[in-house]
Amino acid sequence: MDTELWTAIFGWAASISMILGYMPQAIVTIRTRDTDGIAMPTFVMMGLGSLFFVIQGCLIGNWPLVVTNVITTICSVIIVTIKVINDSKKKRG
Repeated sequence: MDTELWTAIFGWAASISMILGYMPQAIVTIRTRDTDGIAMPTFVMMGLGSLFFVIQGCLIGNWPLVVTNVITTICSVIIVTIKVINDSKKKRG
């Protein structure tokens, strides 16, 4: 097999692994709305990192990189949004 094919195989394998690693936290957070154990700076930085990888992937035409990081960016935004809502409710209540 040629290098380009192996690059694509490993790229998609990495993409699937990252998505499957990230999705459980997002699903649990969406279902339970429990964000007490979530560090806001971590998810903000991970979200920014994913967003920058989306941009890089678009610039170099690396679709596994784009797909993975669009999904993880969305997950980060959802988690951070729920965290912000929960934290603001705690401050008010």
